This record gives sequence, C-alpha cells and structure tokens, in this order.
Amino acid sequence: MTVTTEFWIVFNLVIAVMLFVDLNVVHKKAHAVTPKEAAFWVVFWIGLALCFNAGIHRFMGPEKAIQFFTGYVIEESLSVDNLFVFLMIFKYFSVPPQYQPRVLHWGILGAVVMRFLFIFGGVAILNRFHWVIYVFGGLLVFTAVKMAFEEERKIDPEKNWVLKAFRKVMPIALRDFVDERFFIRVNGVLHATPLFVVLLVMESSDIIFAMDSIPAIFAITTDPFIVYTSNVFAILGLRALFFLLSSIMPLFRYLKYGISLILAYVGVKMLVMGWFKIPTAVSLGVIVVVLTASVLLSLFIKDSSREGSPAA
Repeated sequence: MTVTTEFWIVFNLVIAVMLFVDLNVVHKKAHAVTPKEAAFWVVFWIGLALCFNAGIHRFMGPEKAIQFFTGYVIEESLSVDNLFVFLMIFKYFSVPPQYQPRVLHWGILGAVVMRFLFIFGGVAILNRFHWVIYVFGGLLVFTAVKMAFEEERKIDPEKNWVLKAFRKVMPIALRDFVDERFFIRVNGVLHATPLFVVLLVMESSDIIFAMDSIPAIFAITTDPFIVYTSNVFAILGLRALFFLLSSIMPLFRYLKYGISLILAYVGVKMLVMGWFKIPTAVSLGVIVVVLTASVLLSLFIKDSSREGSPAA
C-alpha cells in the first residue's frame, strides 16, 4: 500500500479534530486531573494506537506493523524522561494542578508540529547522505552514557535561550496566573503571562528531547509515515501518562538507566547496520525486556537513602 498525500491530510485532520475536542469539550473547564481520569485516557490512547497498528498490519503488512509498534514503544519509553522534566518545570513555576492540562495540551500540539518538521528533515537528509545514520548512532550512544552518569536534571529558565529571545520581543506580566490565559493587556500593552512562560520553557525542552527520540526510531525504519505516526501516538498519550505517573515517578529510580541502555542499544544498532542488520522483532524484545527489568528493579530493590523518611 502506497501512502498517498490525501491519506496524510486525513490522518493529520483526524488528529487535529481529536485535539480540538480534547481541549474544548473534554477539558473545557479547568480542573485537576484525577488518577482515575488519567488512567482512562492512558488506556484510550494506547487502545487507539493498537487499533491503528492493526490497520497498518491489514493494509501495509506485518513488517510495517512491527516497525510501528517498536517505534511506538521506543518513543513512549523515551517520553518518560520528558515527564520528569515536565514535573520539575511545573514545580519550579508552582503551576496549579487545574492549569497543567492546558499547558500540556498546547505543549503536545507544538511537539506534534516539531516532530513533523524534524522527521521529514531527517528522512531527507538520510536519503541524500546515508552516512549521517552513523552520526545519529554515535550521538545516541553519547547521550546514553551522559544520561546514565549525569546527576538529576536541573531546570533553570533564566538560562533558557528561547525565553531570553522571547523577552526581547514581548514583556512578561510579573503577576500570578490569570486563569488559563497565555496573554493579557497591562495598561493597553500586550503581555505574556507566567503560564505562557511555562509553555515556552516546555516547548524548548521538547526540542532537545526530539533530537534524541527521532534518531532513535530511524534505527528501526526510515519510512516517514511509520516514523511520524508512531511519534504522534506516543506524544498524544503523554499528557494522560504524566497525570497517572506524576505522583509515583520518583519511585522508578532505575528507569533512567533502562532508558539510557535502550538509547545505547539503538545507537549501536545504527552504527553496525552497514555490516549487520538486527531484525526489528529482536529490537522490540530487547526494549521490552530492558524496560520491564528497570521497572521491576525500581519496585523491588529498596532505596537505602529513603528508608526511615516520611516519603518512603
């Protein structure tokens, strides 16, 4: 099956409609998302991705289906690292729980647009300069090592280059959050609210994550449709996953090592693909085993530094 331009348009229109309904119907009224509500949406988005995967299997064949599923699992697992950063951003700016869904919604919409641009740019580069795949592989291995040995990530918006540039073109209102508004007028002059600053910091952080996650899926396939759709479905479920896991994310202390191991594996897969091609099914098995092991280690190995503390 050849993916036509019309199919691309229909897919993106469906995604746009779902995001519109999500913001203007499901979450029209600002409220703190409960674990039960978050769990429902996590199941919904995963179920939707699996139904789409079944469609790929039906119309594009089993090989494309397993590529989509592997890419989806990779992107979903790498997005967990995003969740830690999102949590720190919300804590840094003291964003009330009822306003967090709106920020995440627009952050996800921006992430979809950026992924679209990055993916097609990356595919074009790989088609013209195949040797870039080895650069991507080396970058992923370097990122994996850095992630495994770095201390907890720090959030310092004052050093964010996007925020610095934005301040030069628009003033920021130095006041508390104004409902869910991103912009207000102060003495007739348009100002950005602190909530928009949070969104800006989040979007700029996602650019960094995209530089890791998109090269990772290129190790599985360079089919732009498979790469893009697996990215989109992983991103769409990110907000619900955040609210479901935000309270327990600190417990998964070994997860970052699992993610770094996955990045290292994918990077090595890229580096050796010119001489040895690892089947996609094998990659999927490795990723699932590593993720499962890191979660189980986090749950069953006690953290001696937390023993005796109220949080423990």
